[in-house]
Amino acid sequence: MDTQWDGETIQNLQDRLARIEGQVRGIGKMIEERRKCDQILMQVMAVRAALEKVAAAVVATSIDECLALPPEQARKVIGDSVGMLTRL
Repeated sequence: MDTQWDGETIQNLQDRLARIEGQVRGIGKMIEERRKCDQILMQVMAVRAALEKVAAAVVATSIDECLALPPEQARKVIGDSVGMLTRL
């Protein structure tokens, strides 16, 4: 099933990903500067949490779209998404 996202959803996800990209560059700089391990790890954990929020937003969009599908097809799409999340 192709996802039919609206412009606002796409922009929101792109903005989140741009912030994450900046955070990752910042972590690289922190490593170059030989910053303390706990400072670097805190930023790594922040990036991880931000990526999890992106994943949640993608799944939420998929679930919203599933509401328009026949029940059996919706169950499969939602099950696939949940399965992917639990593998990670």
